[in-house]
Amino acid sequence: MQDIFIVGCGYVGLRLAQTVLAEDEECAVMALVRSTESNRRLQEADIMTVPGDLDRPSFLTELPTEQTILYYFAPPPATGITDPRITHLLNAFSPTELPAKIVYISTTGVYGDCGGDWVTEARPTNPQTDRARRRVDAENTLTQWCDKQKIPLVILRVAGIYGAGRLPIERLKQKTPVLAEALSPFSNRIHVDDLVEVCLIAGDSDVTGIFNVTDGNPTTMTDYFNHVADALKLPRPPVVDKAAAQTELSTEMLSYLAESKRISNEKMRTVLEVELFYPDLKSGLQQCLEEM
Repeated sequence: MQDIFIVGCGYVGLRLAQTVLAEDEECAVMALVRSTESNRRLQEADIMTVPGDLDRPSFLTELPTEQTILYYFAPPPATGITDPRITHLLNAFSPTELPAKIVYISTTGVYGDCGGDWVTEARPTNPQTDRARRRVDAENTLTQWCDKQKIPLVILRVAGIYGAGRLPIERLKQKTPVLAEALSPFSNRIHVDDLVEVCLIAGDSDVTGIFNVTDGNPTTMTDYFNHVADALKLPRPPVVDKAAAQTELSTEMLSYLAESKRISNEKMRTVLEVELFYPDLKSGLQQCLEEM
């Protein structure tokens, strides 16, 4: 397996690194770190750390990227409609030490509201929030740079990620309401272990391009919270109508509920030849319970 360099080694990045180390002890797994706590946590997991700060270009030096598979998982800044962090990293690369391939995690939010339609990668982007506009900017910046440098690029447009350690347990305990099921739009999700598998296949293959990453079984956000509550034997969340939702739900949650789409994963399954471990929420939540 080729050496890998992870930028944004959080929930997904750490699980990817641990998977690689378990499968190939000879593979060098490196990650960019900014804080002392992240440095300690990653080193304890046998990940080689490289100090750097995507918001401070002068602190991005001597990056060990030559002929690596670079996984970019870092989120954009919290404000604005562009992602300068991507540009800072690309400008920090030495021309003689470029990565062999880049795999970038984006979001299905770049498609905007699709009225519940099934969405393939051929659908034009239509971001309707600044959060999604920052992702489109990052996609475009990476695509232009990789085309110019002739570096293979895979963009993964990822649905909502869930897994052990990333379930809405506190939200359920706090009895935060949800929109009535009949009013709730379609939403999509992927188990973190399936996402890691997609990332590894994307990095290890000769394939390039854009891929939706989802389990292919969209339901609704309300259905998701109810399933998690049932699995954890917690009370289902209270239900509100659209009028009450405007005052009782967060701005971020309202932005998710303003968009409805069913994301197709056909290209992921046929071109990347991914076989999902958890093709539906029931099987994925069972794994979460076992791990927890």
